[in-house]
Amino acid sequence: MMQITPMVRNLLIMNLVIFILTTMVFPEAMNQFSLYDFNSDKFRGYQLVTHMFLHAGWGHIFSNMFSLFIFGPMLEYRWGSNRFLVFYLITGLGASLLYQGIREYENYDMRKDVAAYVAEPNPVAFSNFLEEHLPGRYNPEAVVQYKRNADNPDMIAATKESVRQIYNDLVQNARMVGASGAVFGILMAFGMLFPNTELMLLFFPFPIKAKYFVLFYGAYELYAGLARNPGDNVAHFAHLGGMLFAYILIKIWERDRKNFY
Repeated sequence: MMQITPMVRNLLIMNLVIFILTTMVFPEAMNQFSLYDFNSDKFRGYQLVTHMFLHAGWGHIFSNMFSLFIFGPMLEYRWGSNRFLVFYLITGLGASLLYQGIREYENYDMRKDVAAYVAEPNPVAFSNFLEEHLPGRYNPEAVVQYKRNADNPDMIAATKESVRQIYNDLVQNARMVGASGAVFGILMAFGMLFPNTELMLLFFPFPIKAKYFVLFYGAYELYAGLARNPGDNVAHFAHLGGMLFAYILIKIWERDRKNFY
């Protein structure tokens, strides 16, 4: 049985201690050290690192730390503790950068839509804005009421304020936490370095090779990120960012390796 390695143990302890502190002792720290959008007034540079050690709940931290515990030791045996930590931090940082890049693209479109609506407000444009940026999460009755009072100045002013508030909620106040980017980097590295290792997973009734598991998981994350299903608050592109940066690092660090297991 694979024994837990020093850096994996340190990361497990650090994440668990910080989770307990931010959940039970200093909950306000979540507001300061979570990663906010680059365009948010709440964004600070240190959040690019600190958010990796925060988690939103017991299920969140358990899934991340369990994956770190299962897949991390073999990579640390391969690279040593220092390089493993560098890998963990780089993939976590890369994940947040890719996620922020995707967010900036989406927010640019949203800012254009806000400006367009404020310039020419009408019920159809209001409905389209809500469907595009708040799908499945808005009250349809608001659109119905607006259609009945399309010429009411107070109603028009209220919808303009609603559009601005939606932008603020989705950009200014949106935040990301978790070690998922680094963990998905670990999954990618494991799949690349030990591709034929068979895994027994709870949701698979038969053994699956690591390379296929990583391929399926990556494909799902890409699908989920593009689908943008209502109510899905998982940062799928951050997961893909961790996998992408892991792929690049492995290609650099392991370029002379001939045998993969």
